[in-house]
Formats: sequence, C-alpha cells, structure tokens
Amino acid sequence: MFKFRGDRTSLLKDLAVRVSQVWSSFDSARASEPEVGEKTLHILSEDLPRSGRGESLTLAQAVDILDQSTAQSRPRFFAYIGSSGLEMGAVADFLASSYDINLAVDSKAATLLERQAARWIGQFIGYDDNAKGLFTSGGTISNITALAAARTKRFPNARKEGVRDRVAIYCSQEAHYSNIRAVELLGFGSEAIRSIAIDENRRMRIDAFEAAIKDDIANGVVPLAVIASSGTTLTGAIDPLNEIADICERYGVWMHIDGAYGAPAAGTAKAKALFHGLERADSVTIDAHKWLFVPKACSIVLMKHYEPLVRTFSHNEAYMPHDSDEPNAVDITLEYSRPVRALKMWMGFAAHGADEFEAAITANLELAELTYDRASRSEDFRVLPNRPQLSIVPIQFTPPGVRDASGLNRRIYEEILEDGRIYLSPATIDGEIWLRPCYTNFRTTETDVEALFEVIRELGLRNAPEFS
Repeated sequence: MFKFRGDRTSLLKDLAVRVSQVWSSFDSARASEPEVGEKTLHILSEDLPRSGRGESLTLAQAVDILDQSTAQSRPRFFAYIGSSGLEMGAVADFLASSYDINLAVDSKAATLLERQAARWIGQFIGYDDNAKGLFTSGGTISNITALAAARTKRFPNARKEGVRDRVAIYCSQEAHYSNIRAVELLGFGSEAIRSIAIDENRRMRIDAFEAAIKDDIANGVVPLAVIASSGTTLTGAIDPLNEIADICERYGVWMHIDGAYGAPAAGTAKAKALFHGLERADSVTIDAHKWLFVPKACSIVLMKHYEPLVRTFSHNEAYMPHDSDEPNAVDITLEYSRPVRALKMWMGFAAHGADEFEAAITANLELAELTYDRASRSEDFRVLPNRPQLSIVPIQFTPPGVRDASGLNRRIYEEILEDGRIYLSPATIDGEIWLRPCYTNFRTTETDVEALFEVIRELGLRNAPEFS
C-alpha cells in the first residue's frame, strides 16, 4: 500500500531541486505577487480523486499552488507579525514529520531535546537559565496554558469544583485579543478582563493597574493574574515589567508575560533594558515562529517549575506510563498528540548559534528606527510621537492638502494589495488609520525599506486628490 510510482531517491532529488529554488526565490523580492492561474483554479476545483496522480505530478502541482499563495517568508511582507521560514526549521519539519514522534509521553532523546530547547530559549531572553517549557501550536494555546496554571495556583480545587469566586485578569487596553479569548475559554467570562489605560508610550499605566486591583479587592473580586505585553501587536509597546512585578508580589497576583511577538528582543544588547523585570514573571509566552524566524507552528510557554502545570493538567491514566520523576508532556499541556515542534528551534540554535539570532533581531530593530527617522524627516509622512520600542513602525502618508488622512491611507492599503510589490497591513490608532510596517524577517534589508516608501508615495500621490 502507498507505494511510489517511481522510487524514493528520484522523488527526494526532485524535492531537493524544487525546495532549493523556493528558498532562492525568497532571497530577494519579486516584482509582484502572481495571480492564481486558470490551471491552478481547475486543479483546486476538482472532486476527490479515486486514483492517484503519482508523486512527481502531485509535488509539481503542490509547488505551483504554494507559489501562487501569499508567503510571509518574502522580504517585503511587512504585514502583521510574520514568520521567515528559517531553512533549518523547514528541514526540521521534514525530519519531524518523517519520524512522526508523539511527545505525549517520554520519547527518550526527543523528550530531552524539547527540554533543552526550552532551556535555551529561557537563556536567550534572560528569563531563567533552567527554564521549563513546552511547545504548543501558537500563542493562543500558550496563553491559555499559562492562565490555566494561574487559576490552579489560586484555586487548587478548580479542576473539580470550578471557580465560584469572581476574578479579575488585568491587561493593557492594547493587549492581544488571544488573551481575552483565553479568559473566555477558561470560563471566567470577558467581564473578568480589566482593560488598563495606557501612557503616552502606549504602555500599561502602573497607577491605573494598582488602582484596579484595590477596587476589585474592595468589591470582593479576586485579582487572579495580569497579562503584561512585551510587544503589543498594534505598536510594539512593552509594558513596564519590573513595576508590574512589584505590584504582583504585593498583592499575590500571577504575572504572565505575553511576549509572543516581542520577547525575543530581550536577547539583544540593543533592547535588553526594555525588558527589565521579565525574569520575575511566573510565565512567559513566545512564538518562535515570529521573531525567532522558524516556520509555523512553534510557540512555547516558559515557567521556572513544572509544578503549576502538573497540578493543572496531570491525570494518572492506566495507559500513560510514568517511568521517571519528570512529568510526561501530556501531564503539563492541553494536547495528547504532540509533534516534535521543538526540533526546528533546536536545529536553528544548534546550526546558527544564539549570536546570529541576536544579530538578525537587532537588524530588524535598526530597520524600524530607519523607517521612523526617514518618515519623520519627510514632509509628506507622519509618525507617532514616540519612537518604536521594537520593530513595528506605524506611519501615515500625509502630503500637503490632504484633509482625510485616514481615508487616503486606507485607500493606499487597498491598492497595495492589488499592486503586489509589497504587502502591508493597516492599523487603527486612536481612531485614525495608519500603515503599519513590521520587521520580523531576517531577509529584509534597507533596499526593501526604500521600496516600501516608494510604493506608498506612488500610490498615495495617485489617490491624494480624492482626499484633499
């Protein structure tokens, strides 16, 4: 069953040639994004094949389909917070899928590899030299995992009895929506969220945070956890972590850091000071498939001890062996079927070294500063009053005479999607529409930043009369 029509060696040679071409195509930007061709549309409209097409044809069709898709690995993908598809990570995915190991229970060397990769990430960001962690499918699952642990610590019988008290979870008003989703899924209800005001740098206001805790305590509400942002999705703001940690210690509040996007920058000399206090957190989320460059999906939740996770998730099932003092992964996570996601991060660090990751992140930070400086010096661009803390740089194209800047920048975004030379997303900040370049790709260079400004100015000037 499932025999190849050709032989494995031929297929692997064909795959190697095609993947090498794909990787090379990511080294520089292409002139525009291709349209989905008629041939591809026909293939993707066919019914279930009863007999196979063969491996060679199927591989060729798959590459064509993917090449006509929007890939975040390209150097001029400035939208959202993309991944870069690190090549060693792609190799790791191939190996992990080939072995198809399940990390639910002890898998010998693969289990040790996951623990080492977690420890390496903890060392890289300065969280803890012996950090414990588990790899998940994304920041949403990592955040849910951390908040579930916070619930168990405060309410040890919650798994059996549920939570009968009213609780509060605190985050800045620009925290990522996945945190609200986590609160809802854990049964606290979105009304448990306390959206804390931000300061002029778009960071959580410490005075407002402590005032909210005092108000909740006075009203019989349990202050359960705070979700501190280490790089908001909107502007890249980093909450004042050390001051938040002080308040958490004062009131017994679990401190979780949502560093899905920004926490890797703590591993750079350039940005390390912004993360003072990160090492005091109870838990930290990082999406390695964002600013650690590896392919999706690869997130991690870090803690200093396994105990909160064991008390939250463990079950002594007869069919799950427990042969060592270390917990099985199934005892510290939501998932039973777990691929070796850690392999791509392990291979990345092992092949390239932490210094190269630091250099790549630093280069992205410098591109953000370059963008901010260039826009601030230009008469036809507008920037926020505060410099970028990380690698997100909201800008507005505002040539003289334009009265509706939001309308113009919305139109520019819409035309960028049609144009195809760059890919950019908008952001609504204080009720206004901004363009929001984000640099998280190690392939992006100053030349790509030049192209960003050229395309925005060209499309903006073409549409400016309509908004003047």
